[in-house]
Parts: sequence; C-alpha cells; structure tokens
Amino acid sequence: MFTTSSAFLKTLRESGITHAFVNWGSDHPALLEDIERQRVEDSANAGPKIITCPNEMVALSAAQGYAQVTGRPAAVLVHVDVGTQALAGAIHNVSRGRIPVLIYAGASPFTTQGELKGSRNEFIFWLQGYIVRQYMRHTSQINSGTNVAEVVLRSLQFAKSDPKGPVYLWARREVMEEDLSEEKYKKSLDLRKWAPIEPSSISEKAANLIAVGLISAKKPLIITSYLGREPSAVSLLVALSDLLAIPVFTSCPTTLSFPHNHQNFVDLSYGMGENTWLREADFVLVIDSDIPWVPMNNRPRDDAEIFHIDVDVLKENMGSFQIPATRRWKADATLALEAILNQLNGLWTTMSAEARGLVQKRDQELLLHHSKLQKSLDAAEVDFPQDGTFTTPNLIAVLRTTLPPQTLFLNEGISNYPLVWSHLRSTRVGSIITSGGSNLGWGLGAAIGAYIGQEVDKDSPRTGTEGNDFICLVVGDGSFLFGAPSSGYWMAKRYSTPFLTIILNNGGWKSPMLSMLSVHPNGLGSVATGQQLNVSFGPDAPDYAGIASAAGGAWGKKVTRASELRESILEAIRVVREEKRCAVLDCIIQSF
Repeated sequence: MFTTSSAFLKTLRESGITHAFVNWGSDHPALLEDIERQRVEDSANAGPKIITCPNEMVALSAAQGYAQVTGRPAAVLVHVDVGTQALAGAIHNVSRGRIPVLIYAGASPFTTQGELKGSRNEFIFWLQGYIVRQYMRHTSQINSGTNVAEVVLRSLQFAKSDPKGPVYLWARREVMEEDLSEEKYKKSLDLRKWAPIEPSSISEKAANLIAVGLISAKKPLIITSYLGREPSAVSLLVALSDLLAIPVFTSCPTTLSFPHNHQNFVDLSYGMGENTWLREADFVLVIDSDIPWVPMNNRPRDDAEIFHIDVDVLKENMGSFQIPATRRWKADATLALEAILNQLNGLWTTMSAEARGLVQKRDQELLLHHSKLQKSLDAAEVDFPQDGTFTTPNLIAVLRTTLPPQTLFLNEGISNYPLVWSHLRSTRVGSIITSGGSNLGWGLGAAIGAYIGQEVDKDSPRTGTEGNDFICLVVGDGSFLFGAPSSGYWMAKRYSTPFLTIILNNGGWKSPMLSMLSVHPNGLGSVATGQQLNVSFGPDAPDYAGIASAAGGAWGKKVTRASELRESILEAIRVVREEKRCAVLDCIIQSF
C-alpha cells in the first residue's frame, strides 16, 4: 500500500536527494512505515539514505556540510514546531551561507475523534504550533498525496536557484497517512520541467563599463567573500587579476575564493584592523560579498568608483545593508567574469602605454607586498613562547605541514578565524569552508555531512575542485560545546565518518570579551579577567576529548607543549586513517 509519505520519499529520491538527516517524532509514523515497506518490497529503489541525528541542529549542520562539498541539497526531517525550533541557529547558517537544503516537519493532526488515519492520539498534539519563514527561500504545506511531488519539486526550484538557500515543507499527520493508488505513486516525474533558474550574466555594455574602469584605474581593488562557492569562478578571478595586476582582498571569507600563495592576494580580514588597500583604491569591484568592509573601521575614498556584482546584490534578508556602489548587477560570478574577460581581451591590444606602465608598476608592488606578507607569516609561525607552549600561528603551521595534502579544513575558530585562514595559506579550491553565518556549533555536524558528501562524490568530485580525502575541523572550545558533541561523535561512529578535530582551547568565550573591548577599550572591563567577566570556562574546564570518547569512541589527547604538536597530529592522522575513528586534539593556547 502506498501513501503520501511513499510519494514524498520517492520524489526526494528521484530529484537527486541521496541523504536525509533525520530526527524522528510522533508526526512521522507514515514515513517510518514506508521506509520499512521499501526495505521489504523494493530495496533496489529505496532511498534516500536515512542518517539518524539525535540533535536537530547537528542534523541541519550535517546537511549543510554535505551540500557545501557536493553543491547538491540534502533533506532534513524534524518533529513539528519543537523540532523546527531545535534546528536553532543552523537555520541562520544555511540561509546566510546560501546553502540549498530541504527541511520537512510534520504538523499536529487536525482530527481528534479518529475520523482519519493519523488522528490525534497523544497529548503533545495539543501543544504544537508553527514558526519558520524569514530565513526560508520558500515555505509550503503538503495538503494531499495527489500533488506532493509538485510541492516538493517547486520547493527544490527555490532551493537551487540563486540566491540558493533552505526551503521548508510541512504536513499534517493525516495527510502523510493518506492512501495513494499505485498508479498515482508510480507516476513518472519530468524533472526537466522543474529546473531551477538558469544563472544570469551581466550585459555586454556592463562588462565593457567594468573592463574600462579597471583599465583606467590607477589603484584598482577586487573584494570578495564567497565567490569560491562556485569553484569555476576562482580560475577566472585569477585570470582577471593576472591580466591587469589587480590586488584581491577577501573580506569575511567563507570559502577559498583566491589562492593565498598568489602574489596578487593581498590580505584577508573580518572587518577589523586597517585596510590600506581599500582606503587608497580609486576603483573597487565587489563581487559576491556580504560584508566587503566595516565602515567604522575602514571605508573607501569618497571619490572611488565602486561596482557591485552579486547573486544577492540587495541582500534581501538583511535588515540593513549599504555600500556606496554606483552600479549594481545581480549576476552569477562565473558568467560575469567571463563577460568582463571577453571585453578585456578586446581592449588589451589598444591599451595606452601609460596604462600598461601602471599594470607593470602594480605587478612589481604586489610581488614585493607578497614577499613581505609571507615573511610576516613565517615569523609568527616560528615565534614560539619561551615557556614551551604554543600560539595559534605555531599550531596551524604544524597542522598545515603535517596533514595530508588533500585535506578539507572546516574553520570554526571564531576569535581565531583570521589566524586560521592566514596560516593555513590555502591554495586549493574547495579545501576550506566556514558556516557562512554567525551561529556557532556548525563544525561537528558539518564535518559528518562533508565526509558523507566526499564519499558520494569520490569518483567525480565537484567541477573545479580536486577532491578531498581527509577532514580536519578547527574549532574553538566554545563552539565545540555549542556543536552538541555527544550527538555529533555518536553519529560519526555509527555512520563511519572519522575526522580530526583540533580544539583551539583558550579557556572560554573570548569573542564577547573582544567585543566589549572594541566598544569600551579603557572601561572597567578592560582590566578584568575572563572569570570576573563570566566568559571563562575555568578553572575546571570540560574534558573535551573525554566527551568525544564517551559519545563515539573517539581517540583524544590534551596538548599543552609545542614539542608534542607534530607527534600528536601524526598519531591523530593514524587513528583517523587506520582505525577509522575520530581523533580529538585539545590544544591549549593562550588563555585570557
């Protein structure tokens, strides 16, 4: 016998969703029944693969990690409004990170006397309500099995169209229990008729305007944050930068958008510090960036020409956003860069001697700057404290030179975000990602989802990437706890997704303290300890490696001495590679 739930799961499977990260509840009897029907009657066509998740936020973070690696959406199934609420800040991350995910939640039955299969028979159904909308690209209710496929496919159109993001479906229990004829269940789906919106480019006129602006500028600058979400765009940005010797600055990066060993990569920032490149530029091209600069800390010249290209150029879900751009285009970065390069190839031969001279001068300046930047990184990496401990640059340098070359890094270092990015010196497209949002606790679930994703794509990695065969999560101690490690490491063991976790243990929540100091640099709190400010986890901090071991049999070690780093990392690699279990290194860095 087939039901709406049968058609729902069939539609997910046939639309290319291979995995569903699930936290079951009382609204899911028909789904559970159909999963067993698939096993008994039609195991060859069963799916999607169910990943049991004891924590909803970990489930959505895992779906996010899967999509970040594969570029394809996964499904997340949760329990009515309380399960939706338990997704918590992970909803923020997938929305801000523009990650395609399909979320399904049940809803309380609407009948109470047994009139239909699935009527209310538990007290909790009188307590449940509704919540989501503002973070979703689309929300819809499934009202009948006769059109469930259309509802799902329309939702996926939104999820996979720029700006990509999460979609949310819900259905009453009676609806998911509704009987469906074999004819309706087996009705074929023509996925071509439900294709997402094709990416769009900029016009030839716009491309020419940008090309001329870049050629004419004395101090051009390109700023990006997440252009590397589409790997094919990175090589085009490199080609553009090379052609005119244009410096590239990454602001609040979420994925590798420009190789850090390239001489034209000038720096990265999360909005703090002095950005002289921005302050001196006379032409700024912002491409795929939510926060190209923080005006209180840095701003472009008043006479600078600013152009903005983005898949979400008006930042529709942001309450406040404004950069003083005189031209804006909603466009795909790959197609836009192709159009600009086409124009430049035509203009290159007619460039004046003066313009060519400026390009040559910038090229030499960038080469000199690159050399200085590398030397400053080198100096920080070898400057070990005299007491035998180590700093974040010391640690990341050893990590970079010890881990396998095809490692995928997940950066949730938070107060150490910039240091992790800078000292990993990433060069490979698809080799490093962050959550894309500001909710903490993404990393553990994302590592599990990323592992599953790279296994799915092992023989054909995402276009523009080289593929990964090892996963390392670099996470702050506070974010580690936010990630529900008891659920995360249990899942990693059950589904054989071993990865290495590097905990940057500075003794608590450093970021709130830094925020206070940025507003009250000379206030009473500026001389207070972390314990006095109640942001410290000391003096008796949790046993982070012990938590992972108890939850999922992970191997773990606390590392306090610089002399232990390389040997500890090598042993962790062996555990992950040979024993196929997670490894956790609790790395004690300078406390506060």
